[in-house]
Amino acid sequence: MRTIAVANQKGGVGKTATVLNLGAALAEVGEKVLLLDLDPQANLTAISGADEVELSMHDLLLSPDVALREIVQASPIEGLLVAPSEYALAAAEAALSSGERRQWRLADKLVGLADDIIVIIDTPPSLGHLTINALTAATEVLIPVQCSYLAMKGLQQLLRTVESVRERANPELRVLGMLLTMFDARTIHGEQVRDRLREHFGDEVFEVVIPRTVAFDYATVAATPLVHYRPDSPGAQAYRKLAQEVLERGQATADS
Repeated sequence: MRTIAVANQKGGVGKTATVLNLGAALAEVGEKVLLLDLDPQANLTAISGADEVELSMHDLLLSPDVALREIVQASPIEGLLVAPSEYALAAAEAALSSGERRQWRLADKLVGLADDIIVIIDTPPSLGHLTINALTAATEVLIPVQCSYLAMKGLQQLLRTVESVRERANPELRVLGMLLTMFDARTIHGEQVRDRLREHFGDEVFEVVIPRTVAFDYATVAATPLVHYRPDSPGAQAYRKLAQEVLERGQATADS
């Protein structure tokens, strides 16, 4: 089982769009995918086609008797499952600040999942207890980075957090890659950020770049992944390329 946490403490960098479209693109090529919405804003839940929420990630993390299978819903996309969130999950931050195995709550609930499933976790825009739970449960972390200087500055803090989790709780955690999002090829600034990241981090930066496009907004309103809403758009094509890179990097790790 691969578990990919999509994380960045900065909001508005394309985390939720990446989780949904990467998941849909992987399902499109026959992978079994489970999306976990660990953000109290529940945006992934809203745009993934999940039904009315009865049990959510809040119940999973805070109720010992609730199992993952009880909260998972089928999405309108074949091969794509969703574990929904709700605003009540915000209370989990305080609840997870103390208590037994507070950092391993999510990891404990993922035990027993099928080996052939890919779990992708949407995290909140913070480095609090929910994100720490995601990183502790994950085998890999994918980091969306908006093509701006300020977004790049916060990257070092996240990488320090990843290293801390690796040392204290999850030695298997690795950086799957940094994904440049909202790239505007018409601006010199975007190209400078792209080139600087690749110069500094090398192969840790994905080859594919996600372009800035209004099509994402239309797909969000339609509660449909862009890869289905406008399958021929540059954004959809980029996420299909990302899915291929994710599979290739996973295979390379398995072979090493």
